[in-house]
Amino acid sequence: MVSIRVSAFAFFAVMLIILPLASAISSSKRDENEAIIKRYCEAWKKSDLPTMLGLYHDEFVLRYFGRSPLAGEHRGKAAALGVLAKVQKLTNRQLLEIRDVLASDDHAIVIARERFERDGMRLEANRIFVYRVRDGKLGECWVYDEDQRAVDEFWKGI
Repeated sequence: MVSIRVSAFAFFAVMLIILPLASAISSSKRDENEAIIKRYCEAWKKSDLPTMLGLYHDEFVLRYFGRSPLAGEHRGKAAALGVLAKVQKLTNRQLLEIRDVLASDDHAIVIARERFERDGMRLEANRIFVYRVRDGKLGECWVYDEDQRAVDEFWKGI
């Protein structure tokens, strides 16, 4: 029993030394990812397309969930931008609010509210965009909608 306590004590003592060092190392990566996503959000708010496009990795992958015609995986910057352009053209997509931005060593997350209008219909959607950051750019995006059923219904028939 005593050796277990000594081992546990030694473990916690080592963790007290290692964790701050690991935290300092990962903190710089997290800070970098946070700066990237904040720059992207500022560009999004201003409709600054050149800045936004410059932050997408050439091998960017966009993933929409659900059952709409947009659902699926769109691989490559050109394919992803094609889908985003189609959404904008068909719906007059508008960013209403960025509620929060979060970042970790590998990911950046945007919690936002958007409005879409099409054929007399209007949809306001709370969305979460999870980005994997790669080589200092946004490499992948998963789009999560609060009400996926409403989103699928909105896109039905295009």
